[in-house]
This record gives sequence, C-alpha cells and structure tokens, in this order.
Amino acid sequence: MRKIYVVGIGAGDPDHLTLQAAKAIGRTDVFFLLDKGEAKASLVELRERLIRGYSKPRKRIVEGRDPDRDRNPSDYTGTVADWRHRRSLVLEELIVEHLDEDETGSILVWGDPSLYDSTIAILEEILERGAIDFEFEVIPGISSVSALAAKHRIGLNRVGQPFQVTTGRRLAEGWPEGVDDVVVMLDAQQAFTGHPEADIYWGAYVSTPDELLASGRVADVGADIVRTRTEARERHGWIMDTYLLRRRAGEGRTAGE
Repeated sequence: MRKIYVVGIGAGDPDHLTLQAAKAIGRTDVFFLLDKGEAKASLVELRERLIRGYSKPRKRIVEGRDPDRDRNPSDYTGTVADWRHRRSLVLEELIVEHLDEDETGSILVWGDPSLYDSTIAILEEILERGAIDFEFEVIPGISSVSALAAKHRIGLNRVGQPFQVTTGRRLAEGWPEGVDDVVVMLDAQQAFTGHPEADIYWGAYVSTPDELLASGRVADVGADIVRTRTEARERHGWIMDTYLLRRRAGEGRTAGE
C-alpha cells in the first residue's frame, strides 16, 4: 500500500520543523512539489533545503505545475472548488507515475495542514475517484497564526473570551458577532482599514529572513501597513501576511454582552 505524509513544515523558519515532521521526511521516498512559478521560487527552495537536511540519500523530488486561478472571482466558492479539482488532477498524475506501491511519498505544507490549506481535501478527492489507492497521514505544523502571536509576544484570546479565525473577505462584510479578537488571513483587500479604532498585530513573511511586523491602533499604523505591504508584494512578487485585530475595551459590542 502506498503511503503519503502531509507534513506541516511551519511558517518559514527551518527550526520550526518538529521531530515528527523530520522523521516523516526521513522515511520518504518521493516528495511532491507543486511549483507556483518563478515569483515564489524561494518557497520551493526552502522546502528543498528541508528535504536535503532530513531525507534519505536516494529520495526523489517530482514537481508539477500548480494551476492558476482567478484571485478576484465573482463566484469565489465555485472558483476555489474548480481550482482544487484541477490541482487534484495534477497531483494524481504525479502519484500514479512516480510512487510505487511499496513506497512512501510526502507533501510539505506551509504552516499547519489543517488551517486554510487544501491538501487534505485534494487527497480525499483523489481517493474518491478510485483510480489509485493509498493511505495518508497528517503531521501537524506550526501555523502562521501561532508564529505571529509568538513574534508579537501576545495571546490570541483574552481571559475567558473566544477568538475567531477568518478571512479578509469575511471581515470586509463586517466584524464577526460574539468576539472581540479576530485573526485574519488571506486579506488581499486589507479589510482592517475599515476598523480604525481596533488594535492590530500584523506580520508578513513571518519567521523568514524577509519578516515584517507592525502593531498599534489601526488609525495610527494602518496606512503604514498598507504601504509596507504594497511595496513588499511588488518586491517579492507575492506576500503571505496574517494579523490579529483586537477591539479595545469599551469599543463596540463585547463578547460577553
């Protein structure tokens, strides 16, 4: 039976790799990488560095082209579903062609595979089609959310209160009900600017040499974050950023009301 590891490798610092992840990499015969293009070559380079550091000498690395998708679609859910389906076809072809029945493969996933990542769903779709059979195991990793909180030396929740993880698209529709602390990912539209009285703890390329951090009241630091984010994206060709948005005491509805 073929086996595939879905390995969380952390937010960008090679030291974030857990012992469990390192052992899984050491047992792997074939690594599957989906290349996102030249602009994100640095992401591929870091994964290859981890592979060289922990894998067996006779391992193999196979790459496929990650399908493009519309980043501002009118039908967001449908567009993402179509993109995942096309990704599953690419990965299925790689598995069929390169992973023998008695071998182990690995897919190295940024952060933690359970948080805004499609790899698990893609593998399940491949299995449902039934053209190839394998078992897979998920190895947790340090998420960008955890790394962000550590860099700012903050807790994500306040005493006895919940917090919510959401997307910029959702935040743009309004502050989530029942929470005063919101972790936001995938915010291309910089929805935090709509909440000037909140405190923000922002980070981009967290745990990499290109790390950028900022914090303060949105009214005071929001414009600087927008400018920094725009310049960084133009310089690198891509950006991954996350932030915690926190209502101040007495601002709006609190979670306990």
